[in-house]
Amino acid sequence: MIYVVSDLHGSNEKFQRLLKEINFTDRDMMYVLGDIVDYGEDSIGLLCDLSMRFNVIPIVGDHDYRAVRLLKSLNSMLTDGIRPDADTVSEMAHWMEDGGDKVMEDFKALDADLREGVLEYLEDMSLYEEVEVGKRKYLLVHAGIADFDPKTSLEDYMPEDFISEPIDRERELIDGVTVIAGHVPTYTIDGADKGQIYYGEGSIIIDCGAAFGEPLACLCLDNGKEYYIND
Repeated sequence: MIYVVSDLHGSNEKFQRLLKEINFTDRDMMYVLGDIVDYGEDSIGLLCDLSMRFNVIPIVGDHDYRAVRLLKSLNSMLTDGIRPDADTVSEMAHWMEDGGDKVMEDFKALDADLREGVLEYLEDMSLYEEVEVGKRKYLLVHAGIADFDPKTSLEDYMPEDFISEPIDRERELIDGVTVIAGHVPTYTIDGADKGQIYYGEGSIIIDCGAAFGEPLACLCLDNGKEYYIND
């Protein structure tokens, strides 16, 4: 089976419960659509767990993109005593106020090899994935594709284009392709059912707000079955 989940935001306990709920095995595949870190209780533990799973494919989100940049600076300070510049220090302070304080604390507690492993995992995340299940085609992204032009190859977009602008839920972006994204908690979408996956025109939004007391949602692409893990 092929599963899609998004915006785990450090909710390692919910994620482990989800794996048991769907009976996830080595024969299955899972795509995580970004924002693995921040807010939750165990972002670093979650990253370490995911990095050991060959059949879990991470796609970068805006929180992950910020985390790898700032954690690299933090690691240089811890390893080589290289102090970050004033702009980076300011950005770190803002990150700590936006859910990154626990991430930094737990990252500093790792040994040097584990810190390098976490950074490598974050740096190697995909910008997007194209998946075909049965006769259905899917494009998996974190947020959307900023300034989308059907004449432009996906490979020609910048990383920021996939993590900054939410998908237009009212139109089909690519003919014959369903875009699955997170980034926007569905409880903020007008007309959406709170705590439920949202189906737009040619798109599916699966971030139900797990980091904010709402369910962690998971969608099975083989049969369309939805799974929800509540607090």
